[in-house]
Formats: sequence, C-alpha cells, structure tokens
Amino acid sequence: MAESTTEEKQFSIQKIYTKDISFETPNSPQVFAGKWEPTVDFNLGTTNQSLEETMFEVSLSITVTVKSLDNVAYLVEVNQAGIFSISGFSDEEKAPMLGSFCPNILFPYAREVVSDLVGKGGFPQLLLAPVNFDALYAQHIQQTQQQAPSSSTVN
Repeated sequence: MAESTTEEKQFSIQKIYTKDISFETPNSPQVFAGKWEPTVDFNLGTTNQSLEETMFEVSLSITVTVKSLDNVAYLVEVNQAGIFSISGFSDEEKAPMLGSFCPNILFPYAREVVSDLVGKGGFPQLLLAPVNFDALYAQHIQQTQQQAPSSSTVN
C-alpha cells in the first residue's frame, strides 16, 4: 500500500486579540449640546504576516468617523488581530483564507469593541453592518490583476 504524501488540511484559531484601540471626542462637551444629525465614514483594511511556516497573524483595521453638523463627534480606530494555524493548503488556497476567511472571523470582535467604545463615550449605540469579505477579496484580486503589467506582449 502506498503512503500518502499529501498533508492533511488543517485550520485553527490560536488567539484572537485587540491589538490597538483609539477613541476620540474632539468636540466634547459641545457635541452633546447640539442637534444630533450623524454622518458616518467607515474605513476597513486587512493585513497578514507569516509568523512561522504554518502560523499567520491577520489584522483587521477599522476606522469610524462620525460627524454631526460638520463637527467630528467621535473617531474610533480598532485593530483586531488573530493568530491562525493553517497547514496542508496550497498558496492558492491560503490566500483567500488569509484575505477573506480570517477577517470574517475577526469582524464580530472588532464590531463589539467599536460598539462598546461608542456607548462608553456617551453616544448612541453604533452597530456596524456586516461586511462581505469574499466580495472585498475578489475586488482586491481583480484590481491587482488590472494593475499588473501584461506579460504576454509580442515583439
């Protein structure tokens, strides 16, 4: 009987943690006295790095700026991270795991941190809408491919 040379695919969460938090209310207490007409600006980013051959850190950065009547009411920045063990996957399989699957795991934790900070800052609760990380990852891949110079030029 021949031995299998393919490694079994394994994925596990090693650690989830908040890497960085910032909450600012630059116009308080005046912002509490005015009419509350909020506008929300939401920015999201992800990064990942290899820690060991099968260990990766994935970071999800969220920045929320809320203005009321053109004055910044508050600014929240959260960097939620996780360490993930990923083995037995090809590079083509690993890329979407690091770019989409892992950030999707981290998002509820970051969402909770944002909500808690906003509430403790004295503002109405802010619940971030779900994010489609699969679509964001596909968009990132498409943009990367469009920016790459064509290697099939004929002289």
